[in-house]
Amino acid sequence: MAAAARKLLFLQNRFAVKTRKFFNTMFSDKYLLYTNVGLSLSLSGLGDLIEQKYEIYSKEITEWDKKRTLDMTLSGTTVGVVCHYWYMFLDRTIPGYTVRIVFKKIIVDQLIGSPLAISTFFGSIALLEGSTMQEFITEVKQKAWRLYAAEWMIWPPCQFLNFYVLSTKYRVLFDNLVSLGYDVYTSRVKHHNYSSSEECVEETYYAEVD
Repeated sequence: MAAAARKLLFLQNRFAVKTRKFFNTMFSDKYLLYTNVGLSLSLSGLGDLIEQKYEIYSKEITEWDKKRTLDMTLSGTTVGVVCHYWYMFLDRTIPGYTVRIVFKKIIVDQLIGSPLAISTFFGSIALLEGSTMQEFITEVKQKAWRLYAAEWMIWPPCQFLNFYVLSTKYRVLFDNLVSLGYDVYTSRVKHHNYSSSEECVEETYYAEVD
């Protein structure tokens, strides 16, 4: 029994060492871009799978659209690249971890980073779907603001932790851990055909607010 316990402990320690080494390699400067892109495309694809599962359950669609999932997955590649370099630029331009610096980063991220990521997403999907420039512009006007509004509700408190606690190399990892629900919503917004009645309700609402 003692020998078996020692062997088990040895195997557990060996596994822990190998896991730690693999994790450190993934997030090393040499492989960080590939890691961030892999995380982004995986979560984008998973988000669409979850959304399509819900749409099949609610009878909005009848079967899994594999091309749609592939397009959403591939869009995560470009978004992952943008986020990777954006966080490097942001931390280099606004260095530091004080509360004041963190709030400044959040504002810049929301005003510049978020629109950049959303535009990259819609642009990538437009290319994959073979959309015309006019179709791309129309879709952005109709749908991009929905994602941007959701970003203001979700990301500022999350990004406070991201910018205050974590180093640059873990930013995209944290993003993806938080954003699975947002990726589901992104798939929903992208593939929902908003009716004219929905648009009229929104236009009336904003007219009353103005």
